[in-house]
Amino acid sequence: MDSNKRPENMARINTKELADAFISEQVAAIKEQVGDKKVLLALSGGVDSSVVAALLIKAIGKQLVCVHVNHGLMRKGESEQVIEVFKNQMDANLIYIDATDRFLDLLAGVSEPEKKRKIIGGEFIKVFDEEASKLEGISFLAQGTIYPDILESDGVKAHHNVGGLPEDMQFELVEPVKLLFKDEVRVVGSALGLPDSMVYRQPFPGPGLGVRCLGAITRDRLHALREADAILREEFDKNGLAGKVWQYFIAVPDMKSVGVKDGKRYEGWPAIIRAVNTTDAMSATIEEIPYSLLHRITDRITHEVDGINRVLLDLTPKPIGTIEWE
Repeated sequence: MDSNKRPENMARINTKELADAFISEQVAAIKEQVGDKKVLLALSGGVDSSVVAALLIKAIGKQLVCVHVNHGLMRKGESEQVIEVFKNQMDANLIYIDATDRFLDLLAGVSEPEKKRKIIGGEFIKVFDEEASKLEGISFLAQGTIYPDILESDGVKAHHNVGGLPEDMQFELVEPVKLLFKDEVRVVGSALGLPDSMVYRQPFPGPGLGVRCLGAITRDRLHALREADAILREEFDKNGLAGKVWQYFIAVPDMKSVGVKDGKRYEGWPAIIRAVNTTDAMSATIEEIPYSLLHRITDRITHEVDGINRVLLDLTPKPIGTIEWE
């Protein structure tokens, strides 16, 4: 049987019982595949890589080496959460690399979106490769490939998450969730004891805030974006919108407008709120946010975030506007 094909009689994993059965099946399969060898995983903090990490820790403990690269474009608190959950709570063998300066220095003055994406993706692979080549005795590479990845790429995940590993590093792949859909991965993550904020984390592009800090990225504007985005998420959480809206975030363009602060005119950036619902990301509708909440978010962002003096709401559905701005 094609190991990349989901069996037709495979039940959808939608209960804790089914998830637990899947977990014990995978733990046995991982132990059999890996034996006493070491496995390497690029742990982004996203749903798929986090669930794979938790599964592998359950199966082989310290034989798993997780590498978390902070490219400086994560949302507020995300790298800290990866360290807290995996290193402090699960006692994982975790290597944390803060490569913020390396990425932001390379991105200085680059405003073209596609070029930004290439720099971020390429540098991520380089940093990961450097760490991988320092490690001894790694035989396997674990990946958070899920079933839609396989369907989309006809059985081959082109970039293999960390596609640029050198030719001489021949790893066998460990892909324990490759037959699962995203909603099933979340059920398995909950059954493994991962926190809801990780399991139900929103889709987040690989280049992270790099595609939401529009135009050439500067540290001060990136900082303002991160803080404004954290306020939006906090207010959506508190007001029951977190579970209802598929994706919501702030984008900050590279432009300024005049505002007034402490009786003086000053220039600041606008923060643009984007909140959309979708079933397949091919099309998206705009979520209605109560005006009272919009006023509160505006008040908090403009008072608490240095450099932002306006809050705008993007009302454009997809198609016409893509979900991300870049």
